[in-house]
Amino acid sequence: MTSDGHGLPSPPATRDVSALTETPIGTVACPGDDPSEFEFIAPGDQGLRTGEFVAYNATVAGDEEAILARVTNTTQERGLPGEFLANPDVDPAEVAGALGVPTEDTELSRFTARTIGYFDEQISTFTNPRIQPQPGTRLQLAADSYLEAVLPSADWDSASGTAHLGWLLNRPYGAANIHVPIDTFAATHLAILASTGSGKSYTASVLIEEMMRPASRAAMLVFDPHAEYGTLPEMRRDEHSHVFEDGDGYRPEVEIITPDEITIPIPDLTYSDLLALLDGPSDRMRYVLNEAWRELTDESNHITPQDIINKCEDVEGERSGTVDALAWRLNKSLNRDLFVPAARDELTDLVAPGQVTVLKLNRLSQSDQQMLAAALLRKLYEAREAATRGEDDAINHPVFSLFEEGHRFAPDGDARSLGILRRILSEGRKFGFGVGIISQRPSKIDPDVLSQCGTQIIMQIQNPNDQQAIRMSVESAGEDVLDELPGLTPGQAVVAGDAMNTPVLVNVRERHTEHGADSPEATQEWKTAYDRTGSEPTGVTDAYDDDENVDETPL
Repeated sequence: MTSDGHGLPSPPATRDVSALTETPIGTVACPGDDPSEFEFIAPGDQGLRTGEFVAYNATVAGDEEAILARVTNTTQERGLPGEFLANPDVDPAEVAGALGVPTEDTELSRFTARTIGYFDEQISTFTNPRIQPQPGTRLQLAADSYLEAVLPSADWDSASGTAHLGWLLNRPYGAANIHVPIDTFAATHLAILASTGSGKSYTASVLIEEMMRPASRAAMLVFDPHAEYGTLPEMRRDEHSHVFEDGDGYRPEVEIITPDEITIPIPDLTYSDLLALLDGPSDRMRYVLNEAWRELTDESNHITPQDIINKCEDVEGERSGTVDALAWRLNKSLNRDLFVPAARDELTDLVAPGQVTVLKLNRLSQSDQQMLAAALLRKLYEAREAATRGEDDAINHPVFSLFEEGHRFAPDGDARSLGILRRILSEGRKFGFGVGIISQRPSKIDPDVLSQCGTQIIMQIQNPNDQQAIRMSVESAGEDVLDELPGLTPGQAVVAGDAMNTPVLVNVRERHTEHGADSPEATQEWKTAYDRTGSEPTGVTDAYDDDENVDETPL
């Protein structure tokens, strides 16, 4: 592991490092059931676990290459006979000694490993040699520095920013750090999937911290339905200056926009948005509203509910029952503080390089959250499209948006925000618009949206439906990787997809800022709340007080 002057892990500088450690750990026994698998024997006390990386040297096309493989299964090959273990009150070693059976070096394990391949510098990823190691081939652990260099799909010679996500799960703390290339997942999108309490919001915050460091200075927008990201301003504290500041005066900006400050400009809505807000409009109402809205949006960027009603009356030629019905629906939907008449002309207050903006949506209904996302994402996408084509420079830099509770905004069903999210996920790469979807229910996410997330960070998933959704939508998640998901503990993750050359198991690093999404400690809060009252709650009648009106007939 290399580090900067402040003790923070640095990304690798080169791939020109030794691939194998010097100590042999096992011997190839035979081919496996699959053409890419083989089995090997190793002492059972070496602590090899599934997900570990082993390597061996082999000749490929006349060149000696280091072949990397991942351990996928383990079984006991040899141990004490079962009859020695029959009585739990007797030490098996004493039984073996009484019978003259040696107990030293008794335990051997048989491991299955899947070949990943050798690292091909020409294509900057692994190539499977399609040849099995010969029985008797000696295996060694892959070296930490080699794994750091070849597992991420990163160009270490470039100045592109990377995100230090954590370290390999089966290696000691900090021994083999994983730096994920930010450019890759910012371009091809990201999914963070985990059961509740497994650390998905924590992991997302780690990535936000990394993207806001001086090497990246990202422009980020976070949709936060439960107000979980309110501690991010701590990045600006002096105690974290060695992490987030640079010699040129850079320090990340953090904007927290509260529900009271969030607005949706009426001119930024579409006709379809308006229909979604209205209660059961008739065909005639739809026609009148469509005509009125088309004329209004051509005329002005300042539209009030009354302006829409007046234009509907112009279309009808009179104050008809249709106009009255539309007026009632429009006033009910739009005459709220959430909707404002002026179009949003300035976007750089929301998305600027070196700034993360958090939209706290915890007091908005789910439908209002979706409507806000739809209107805002359309505006941002149009700005990025225009900037890329040289038509406008309002947003002349890439944008990355994170959606906590992503199944709310891109459900496997209907939502105002689903259409624009699908479009960004399928076309946003061309225009520098990246998306991150965070969810504890992959099965509730639109399959097209999930399949477009090129990099996946998958944590503990217990629900079979959610596991199946990952199988169907995440191409890079093989069965051996998916089998790990139920056994992961909070803070452990499988990282796979475009940002990695092969899936890896990672321990997510600790945050620099405090975590804002911990579950409340219910019993402590109950006791504290009770103590604040100083006595039992008022207005409560003792259930056992005598009351002549109580029916005491036995049940």
